[in-house]
Amino acid sequence: MATTATILHADLDAFYASVEQLLDPALRGKPIAVGGGVVLAASYEAKAFGVRSGMPGRQARELCPHLTFVDGHFKDYQRLGAIKLISDFTPLVERISIDEAFADVAGCAHLFGMPAEIATAIRWRVRTELGLPISVGVARTKHLAKIASQVAKPDGLVVVDPDTELEFLHQLPVELMWGVGPVRKAGLAAIGVQTIGQLAKTPGWSLERLPGPAAREKLAALAWNRDPRQIKSHQRARSAGAQSAIGKKPAEEWVYRPTLFHLADRIAARLRAKSRPGRTVAVRVRFANLNSVTRSVTLDAPISATLILAEVASDLVRAVLAEHPDEKTISLLAISVSHLEEHWDLALELPLGLQDEPRRPGTKIGMARSAADRAVDKIRDRFGWDAIGYGSVALGISRSVPDDFRELAEKDL
Repeated sequence: MATTATILHADLDAFYASVEQLLDPALRGKPIAVGGGVVLAASYEAKAFGVRSGMPGRQARELCPHLTFVDGHFKDYQRLGAIKLISDFTPLVERISIDEAFADVAGCAHLFGMPAEIATAIRWRVRTELGLPISVGVARTKHLAKIASQVAKPDGLVVVDPDTELEFLHQLPVELMWGVGPVRKAGLAAIGVQTIGQLAKTPGWSLERLPGPAAREKLAALAWNRDPRQIKSHQRARSAGAQSAIGKKPAEEWVYRPTLFHLADRIAARLRAKSRPGRTVAVRVRFANLNSVTRSVTLDAPISATLILAEVASDLVRAVLAEHPDEKTISLLAISVSHLEEHWDLALELPLGLQDEPRRPGTKIGMARSAADRAVDKIRDRFGWDAIGYGSVALGISRSVPDDFRELAEKDL
């Protein structure tokens, strides 16, 4: 394990929303959200009202009546993704998503200066070349670097001195840790744990009330900043996906929505079976002329719920069709979920960290939906897949029956 703070975690702030405000100056300083039925991203002005990614659009409007929804410019998101700039400083870059990455700068100090200077240079280049805000955390481990970047938000830099890292870490709220969503946060609060320092000093037998022995051990280790993980510069994103050839059918919602729900049903069930929810949702739309367009979004926290996955995928497909108004016919649809989390328990379904979120497990609606997913899974395990299904999948499916269905097991689209 490193003894000096050479690990950087760079995270573009409210990336999709920041790009929209960059492209349209009239949106700057205003609460905006990318998406429609589901919020794909929110500006900091919108977040101040409680709007968060993954939230239903209707609830977002209730929280922020002056919220402006935009469809999103996904080509510009790819063009303005600043993570590639980091590779100008070091080859040891582990990309997490289009707007987030780790880097190890231990071997390039003789070229670019100390880690804090490199982090400052990265932020300056992103701001001057792209016009976007980015927060960077610098620490001895990946876990602490990521926490430091969260503390640095918005548009800041935090460098954690190894000599005082535990003092810095232990004063922070426990929800900043990986694997602590609303359900686990509530479980820890029930035993008097609200800060990372309190978690570090909690005996193991007290943590036995929390689900998942592996997750408990992981949290206990991270509370003391014991994180041996190295930068994986050539890591390929693992994902679970499915696609369906639907023939040549109109590019209309009554066609693609039932098919997307059908695909989401298959994928989400597999994710729940492995207890591996994912943060990034991608869709691929192939038109009659065989041209394909792929779009993706990374949520604040991993999901494995059928309805949420279907709604996010529907918003992405809607954005693709808005970008290609001349395309009138669809021949194939695909969904993929990547950046899977291995340490999340099934009990942490939909840990979106949203205030008063109807789909959050702690609410009645959220608990009911999680219970429904698990009940459906159990019935299918015993009586077969066709024994039960979701009405949102079945309704309308007769008008849009997939001609071909293929699952893509843990591979990219």
